[in-house]
Amino acid sequence: MTTTAAPTIQGIHDCWNRIGVSGDHSCEKLQQFVHCRNCDVYAGAAQRNLQRPVDAAYKEEWAAHFRKPADDGAQLDSSCLVFRIGREWLSLPTSAFLSVAPQAKPHRLPHRNARGLAGVVNVGGKLYPCIALGALLDIDEAETEVRTGRHTFARLLLVQWEGQPYALPVADLHGLLRYAAASVQAPAATINKGLSRYLTGVVSHDGMQIGCLDAGLLGYQLARTLR
Repeated sequence: MTTTAAPTIQGIHDCWNRIGVSGDHSCEKLQQFVHCRNCDVYAGAAQRNLQRPVDAAYKEEWAAHFRKPADDGAQLDSSCLVFRIGREWLSLPTSAFLSVAPQAKPHRLPHRNARGLAGVVNVGGKLYPCIALGALLDIDEAETEVRTGRHTFARLLLVQWEGQPYALPVADLHGLLRYAAASVQAPAATINKGLSRYLTGVVSHDGMQIGCLDAGLLGYQLARTLR
């Protein structure tokens, strides 16, 4: 909003710009106050400026501004954590997450070869089953995306479904994103079938196409890896 400037008070002498700290420093009061902002003259001018009269046009412009109805645009009613696996930017609802941890090497489990089960990892003295989402979602993790001007943050995402925690290694972590559920678009037909079956839609943000994973379906598949 562009507002019309209110009239200035007549009689404010900006001595600070002439003989004060912004001028030639010749003011005798500088020896006592060191800086103009500590001076009673400067404080008095500020007080008079705040009490300056406001003309009718200025009042009317602001009144018209506040009479306008509230913006009923898309509400940011959803939130997710955005991460990358291979070249795919994906997300899960924030409610599914326990925390984010540094990378840790998983230890293989003997006689367990379920698809996606990489083993167990120790995070803060607690063991978590480690699930490789790349294998579960048919994503080639050898393919990477290089984005200039930012760092890459490989992490472990600690999530939980139906009381069971899991650790999900990711190649990069973008962070939290709030978005409007109404802005979610259908996944592109070019997405591989292994991944597309887990997507509820796609969100566009900061030049990225972020796949929204179906938390319920993914949670069911994570539980299957432990059976």
